[in-house]
Amino acid sequence: MLELRNVTKTYGTGPQQVVALRNISLIVEPGEFIAITGPSGCGKSTLLHLASGLDIPSEGEVLIDGKSTRDCSDDELTLLRRNRIGLVFQAFNLIPTLTALENVVLPATLNGKSFATQMGRGRQLLEVVGLGARAGHYPDQLSGGEAQRVAIARAIIMDPEMLLADEPTGNLDSESGLSILALLEEFGCSTISTPAGPVQRSTMIVTHDESIAAKAPRRIRLKDGKLV
Repeated sequence: MLELRNVTKTYGTGPQQVVALRNISLIVEPGEFIAITGPSGCGKSTLLHLASGLDIPSEGEVLIDGKSTRDCSDDELTLLRRNRIGLVFQAFNLIPTLTALENVVLPATLNGKSFATQMGRGRQLLEVVGLGARAGHYPDQLSGGEAQRVAIARAIIMDPEMLLADEPTGNLDSESGLSILALLEEFGCSTISTPAGPVQRSTMIVTHDESIAAKAPRRIRLKDGKLV
């Protein structure tokens, strides 16, 4: 599903250069649920950005189904993220002028599907995440936990083969955080249909919360940009 080969990521040049990741190699198989942990500034979010094609490595290769993100155009990376990768962020990243339902169906409408045809799917997902009655509410009318549930529903409306979550419980209280983790576990390794046949979705979660990370079957720890 995903492979990082000897990946290094640097920012800046000369004396101002910062090495965010150093020679990281990692393989993610279909159906894996992985927690990425480590202290602040160790490169966790950078790793997730590289895995999603939001960024390109300075050295090494990031391969999704065997194809290097280096060989993809910006348009190809956009379509890759839209169709095959679901992203969940700590800050929710909901559009404030859209309702919960409109936020959920947005990726599908950007992909050329009509809002009308996606309303049923969007409402179904909001029901699954426990927000069926909040479909018409705007982000500022939702609690943090509710907003993150909307973000998860939005991330999976296209049935992505990989779900990537960057500190999805970081802005939430412990009870809300555990409920969000339960949703990610429910969706994270489910079987989905693809043109090539059924596959199990893979999930990677960046978290600083050890109690959250402890629930993941596989844990990856970073320190100073290195895999430890």
